[in-house]
Amino acid sequence: MSPQPFRRLRPRPSPRTPRRRVLTRAVLAASLGLGALTAAVAGVPAGAATRTDSDVPPDPSTTAGPTFWVDPFSAAAKQVASWKREGRSGDARLIERIAGRPQAVWLAGSGSAVDVRTHVEAAAKAGRTPVFVAYFVPHRDCGSYSSGGARDAADYRRWVDGVAAAIGTRSAYVIVEPDAVPHLVAGCPGAAATERHALLAYAVDRLKRQPHAKVYLDAGNAGWVPDERRLVDPLRRSGIARADGFALNVSNYETNKVSSDYGHRLVKALGGGKHFVIDSSRNGNGPYKGGDEAWCNPPGRALGTPPTSRTGDPALDAYLWVKRPGESDGTCRGGPKAGQWWPEYALDLARRARA
Repeated sequence: MSPQPFRRLRPRPSPRTPRRRVLTRAVLAASLGLGALTAAVAGVPAGAATRTDSDVPPDPSTTAGPTFWVDPFSAAAKQVASWKREGRSGDARLIERIAGRPQAVWLAGSGSAVDVRTHVEAAAKAGRTPVFVAYFVPHRDCGSYSSGGARDAADYRRWVDGVAAAIGTRSAYVIVEPDAVPHLVAGCPGAAATERHALLAYAVDRLKRQPHAKVYLDAGNAGWVPDERRLVDPLRRSGIARADGFALNVSNYETNKVSSDYGHRLVKALGGGKHFVIDSSRNGNGPYKGGDEAWCNPPGRALGTPPTSRTGDPALDAYLWVKRPGESDGTCRGGPKAGQWWPEYALDLARRARA
């Protein structure tokens, strides 16, 4: 039997601004502060975490890929500003370890196209690449903490069309539907496999029509479907051939080493040629070993390798923070609803960070 699958956070709505010109002015101002913030983060001394193989240093000799977009209006950035006003400068500095780093924007509702356009335009002005998560497939999360999604197949296709059109000719990374394929392997009542495969393939195809979009179909994590061969047929039916590759460890805690080894095995099982990305947002201490729902707000975790496209591995395109550190996995272990900002948990992750 497969281990208990991790569940996905319910993405928070992307930050909204009433007028695009307001965002432009704010981004220009915020980018100056974020530049200083990012530099400060890089010099933060090591935290209290025990070193694990998640702390894989990027290879500086590797040809640089894109530089990813830092959202100046993230919940973490707002928390930094709030705590500075309250005189909690030490805690604010810790949260800067999150706020100063690129994180994915989760797209999960009818306003997603507007959010995408806002972020790609702001990122382009800064010469950066945003990371998006398409998370709107019908029967999302199989009725668990992040349940929801499109009403039906037609609604989902329209939604994908809007997201793709909003990306346009801009550069973007897109993670397609976390959990959607592994849930079919593990079992997902209510989700018809034929329809889901077709919808995922449609999303991959439509997004890849954008000339500068890199598209990664989610493939779960090494602890969920340990035998990677079980994913091969579902991924093929879901359009992996047209995707740039697949995403691993989204919202989970498997180490970089475990995830990378698993990724290389899956590439081989697929016949070679595919690339992958790893979510390293919270895997600094590896997975939690105690209690039920080990995937849900586990204690003692730490921020992982900061986002970078310099991985030292030609098949590994990037370490990304797909899950936004500090946003709850769900109403477990005292956490708020999935996707809501939880400052106490964020602080705990940041205290244990090594970089």
